[in-house]
Amino acid sequence: MKIGIGIDTGGTCTDAVAYDYDTGTVLAKGKVLTTRENLAVGIGRALDALPPEMIQAASIISLSTTLATNACVENKGCRAKLLLFGMGEEPFRRANEKDKYGLKNDCVLCVDTNGSYDGLTTDEPDWDSLLREHGAWLAEADALAAAEMFSMNNGAVCENRAKKLLEDRIPLPFVKASELSSELNVLKRGATALLNARLLPIVREFIDAALADLKARHCAAPVMIVRSDGSLMSAGLSLARPVETILSGPAASVLAGRSFTGREDYLIIDMGGTTTDVSAVQGGKPAMADSGIQIGGWRTQVKGVFVDTFALGGDSAIRLTDGELGLSPRRVMPVCAASRRWPGIKTKLTELLGIKNLKPQLNIEFLYLVREPSEPKRYSDDEIALVAALREGPCLISAIRETAGIDTYHFSSERLEGEGVVMRCGLTPTDFMHLKGDYTEYDRDASELAAKVLLRQLGREATQSELDSLADEAYEIVEGHMYENLLRILITQQYPEMFSQGADTQAKFLIREAWARRGREKGPMFRYAFETKAVLVGIGAPTHVFLPAVAEALGTECILPEHAEVANALGALKADIDTVFRVETSKHTTASGDTYYIVHAPSGSRRFGNLNEALSAAKNASEEAALNEARARGALGRLSVSTKIEKQSVGSGGGRRIDLGYTAVSEVTVRFGAEQ
Repeated sequence: MKIGIGIDTGGTCTDAVAYDYDTGTVLAKGKVLTTRENLAVGIGRALDALPPEMIQAASIISLSTTLATNACVENKGCRAKLLLFGMGEEPFRRANEKDKYGLKNDCVLCVDTNGSYDGLTTDEPDWDSLLREHGAWLAEADALAAAEMFSMNNGAVCENRAKKLLEDRIPLPFVKASELSSELNVLKRGATALLNARLLPIVREFIDAALADLKARHCAAPVMIVRSDGSLMSAGLSLARPVETILSGPAASVLAGRSFTGREDYLIIDMGGTTTDVSAVQGGKPAMADSGIQIGGWRTQVKGVFVDTFALGGDSAIRLTDGELGLSPRRVMPVCAASRRWPGIKTKLTELLGIKNLKPQLNIEFLYLVREPSEPKRYSDDEIALVAALREGPCLISAIRETAGIDTYHFSSERLEGEGVVMRCGLTPTDFMHLKGDYTEYDRDASELAAKVLLRQLGREATQSELDSLADEAYEIVEGHMYENLLRILITQQYPEMFSQGADTQAKFLIREAWARRGREKGPMFRYAFETKAVLVGIGAPTHVFLPAVAEALGTECILPEHAEVANALGALKADIDTVFRVETSKHTTASGDTYYIVHAPSGSRRFGNLNEALSAAKNASEEAALNEARARGALGRLSVSTKIEKQSVGSGGGRRIDLGYTAVSEVTVRFGAEQ
């Protein structure tokens, strides 16, 4: 029996499965709440559901996580700064207009250097002058990153020198964009490196917690992490490249989806606590984000499966906006779950019900302390006062002034929330699931109290019939939001050029109308409906509640498979190590008409007068890089590499094509699910 242990840590739940590779069966599984203040606790509780002898006998531990994904969506992470070599401030501002790439001006230092595109000429700044002028600014960060124009051709001279100098003078983690991507666009490379730096502590906490727990259980199996492209890398490498885990959980869900349906066309809908992740499979092949993953305002060059992530989960805040019930992208702890931890919340909600005239603008959400700030001196007096007040337990946002003596008109908790020091709890779809009896894990009474307060704010009686009606309205909002987003995804996949910027105002209007008028036999002269042949496969815990109605509206089938609630943990065990590396060889002509070639290898560019010599050097460089990457990701033993040479050309009219050069493509694959 060859056993694998899969673990998935999401924003809300942590899952674990024991899987028999030989028979393809799930042997045991566990699902618990993610303990965000100490991830090790949740991981340990999930593993407690598995027989200890299976954990000790495991041949591989494979992890997936949505923590980095959620951090991008919620704009969380440490304070990081980027050195951008080869671009002046004015060109940067024009290219990054309105933070197009997720690069904030106050996080980027432009250093104008003048290396050549072909990589044969390099240029470096005056390092002493640079550090004298900007050393203090750089030292304010928690992590640093660097991206260099043309680094894919020149061996990343400035990135390498900056890492060496700054690690000696400013002892902070340092990220080189060239280690993450070799694509042309320096701003996307810079965004990838900066995001990687921001995510370092988030993924480190997860990995450290998992490794410590497994060690305590006497498990010696190699620990692997699912990357955003559905392949694996070692836990050690993920500590340096956390950005490559930003869609780890969704990638694992795609791998699991293959086991759940025999169809060729389907959508995988993974609804968690914070987000809903949707992947498309057409003709049996998953759609890929070839141009790089875009998430939470970041445009990266991380390659991965196509995943559309939108803010909809069991923990999405349901609140009043301009007097109307609506859904917020903000994740909050459900009132029912919070009440289990802090029973005093029900007392405060009962007190709110005693107020005669509850104003709609009164914020009935709570703030609570997740962790102590690591460096208190970085925070304002009001922020420190709020942290001190929350040590006593959750505080109603509307009562902060009374409790902590803070003027709420001039104070914002956004920074504390963004850095994960403070979090909110409030009404969520999970609370309304408790009211309707579709999910009963936590304190239903607390959900009912909060819902009654909301009814009072809406000017409605807090009766049972009104509670039932409010729960139906909340379900309708969640289902409608899912329907609109699934249609948006289907339309943009079907017509990528027409909707390259997403669905426009008119399309969104028609989608909303189609949902609002679904199932009506009578209607206006113009009738319309949107349908799909793609099956909807629901694998997130709340999908069994909300997805059937959406599938019916889209005229398709909904599959809610066995083990769907732990699908990501199961999918993590379906992944392999798969590394692909490319080395370009460009063709050039001298003024006298002679042809020469430049091989753009990771170590830098080299010029050759002979094509065969150039292609041999490119092949050797790509194979060496692919093998090194495979070993860095955790591959052991003897490895085989396959290489092909692709000719690059472009049409010039009249049926002629212009030869641009060649690409050596090397691939190494190691399969963990089969005998090695």
